[in-house]
Amino acid sequence: MKVLPPIFLSGNGTPRSLECPIIQSPLAGVSDQIFRKFVRRWSPKALLFTEMVNAKSLELGYGEEKVIELSDESGPIGVQLFDHRPQSMIDAALKAESSGAFLIDINMGCPVRKIAKKGGGSALLKEPELAQTIVKKVSKAISIPLTVKIRLGWCENTSNTESFALGLQEAGAQLVTVHGRTRKQGFSGRADWEAIAKIKKSLDIPVIANGDIKNSRDAIECLEITNADGVMIGRASMGAPWLVGQIDDEINNQKTFKVPDAKMKISLSLEHLKLLVSKKGSHGLLIARKHMNWTCRGFQGSSALRNKLVRAGTPNDAINLLEEELIKLKQKI
Repeated sequence: MKVLPPIFLSGNGTPRSLECPIIQSPLAGVSDQIFRKFVRRWSPKALLFTEMVNAKSLELGYGEEKVIELSDESGPIGVQLFDHRPQSMIDAALKAESSGAFLIDINMGCPVRKIAKKGGGSALLKEPELAQTIVKKVSKAISIPLTVKIRLGWCENTSNTESFALGLQEAGAQLVTVHGRTRKQGFSGRADWEAIAKIKKSLDIPVIANGDIKNSRDAIECLEITNADGVMIGRASMGAPWLVGQIDDEINNQKTFKVPDAKMKISLSLEHLKLLVSKKGSHGLLIARKHMNWTCRGFQGSSALRNKLVRAGTPNDAINLLEEELIKLKQKI
């Protein structure tokens, strides 16, 4: 396939350029600073995101830990906000911009009930005028680009996503990411890439395709069907922080990516665990368990290792298990 060009976003005085067309999605409970550090290891130029941030909470001083660390990181980091109150979104966007956000993204696609019930996320798909008002006011308040993530409507019967996306463009959105499912679908069924293609045809601004992209073959097929300007990788990267870099390497036929083997996966899990424990104390083990469970797969003995790790009572117990596995691998060489 043809090499995708950089995506230029003019902003409102502060332009940005996305050099890598493969984007790491915000992932609640996953894409914290430590996870982003690992993604960045394989993807030095890719746009990464913080976890989704509640705008009202950020305005009140809660959730600041998700954005105050941005200045310490390399490469472009976007902040994704959710809420339904224009002023709260403005205040949060300004705070995120001052913290070093590369761009601001507004979530209008999250299907989680507790978020939609309060009027945020995918609930805005049912409120096009309010959605446009939020985009218009926030885009005028900040100097960096404003982007939006959406779905294919609230449900199949109410879907008019092309019109919705066009309204966002007219209101000032400079890029739209489209997840190829409705809110009602959640993550069930297949992502509708053909529907994303229709949205792409209707807009002048860049469109990023999202949904069911698990490897470079999926990315290439999705780009060919949608004609999108890039793709966003979500759940497939959980436990695989190398995936964005791997897909970028393979679709550009660079042939420099080395597929992680057992040693690399165990070493990565060990490093991740130690960093989380250093930052969170013993609670870091609870957070690390899901990451270790996702990462320690696809090699001989991985199932047995995962069973041992889930039973580890203390951080030191888990650290010892991983170090012992590395010693065993070294002895086999």
